[in-house]
Amino acid sequence: MKNIPSTPKCQECITSNNAIFAHLTKDEIARLELEKSCNHHKRGTLLYQEGNRINGFYCINKGIVKLYKTGIEGKEQIIKFAKKGDVIGYRSILSNEMACTTAKIIEDSTLCYIPGEFLITLVKTNTNFAMELMQLACKELKEANNFITDIAQKSVRERLAEILVYLKEDFDLDNDGVLQISLTREELANMVGTATESVIRLLSEFKGDKLIELTGRKIKIINLPGLMKVGNVYN
Repeated sequence: MKNIPSTPKCQECITSNNAIFAHLTKDEIARLELEKSCNHHKRGTLLYQEGNRINGFYCINKGIVKLYKTGIEGKEQIIKFAKKGDVIGYRSILSNEMACTTAKIIEDSTLCYIPGEFLITLVKTNTNFAMELMQLACKELKEANNFITDIAQKSVRERLAEILVYLKEDFDLDNDGVLQISLTREELANMVGTATESVIRLLSEFKGDKLIELTGRKIKIINLPGLMKVGNVYN
């Protein structure tokens, strides 16, 4: 972790990325600027760990953060990948509980740390902000419920196809059609909830079916409708 030469301006982030803080007044934004601290974090850095007490939350200005839970024998279950504009760690502040996930940097990131006391103050004094935060929490709960349903009812092949579709929606594709997030096969397996060997085999099958192309860790999507059909994903 290191200080950054130019601290991101809250108003710029609010305008371009983050609906959560869009309802803050000018005075609240000015207070936010004073309360936050922004730092650059290298890939591989642990922000916080599951079961530890955290006293604030993070807003992502740049980069990607992996959120996961640790299961039997230390196996990761990836919950989500947080990106620019996302906030993480806020639910532990609101519930006054230990962190329920571990947060790890997987792409060099710039993060702004905001003390938990300030979040609680905003919730108590700004109803529009509180409503926006509640809607975000409900959205994340819906995603968790959908994941539980998928684990119970979909095959590994369907889940992997669905994950690739969702990664495309969250991170988009570059000009060559390549996913703009680079994941190891193990990380993909930890998202799907299966063995790494199964993901390697299925990616090879998807390549053979001309749904994707593979170059190292890069995944190029060449038939999105086909992937959606395999994953039973509907808009």
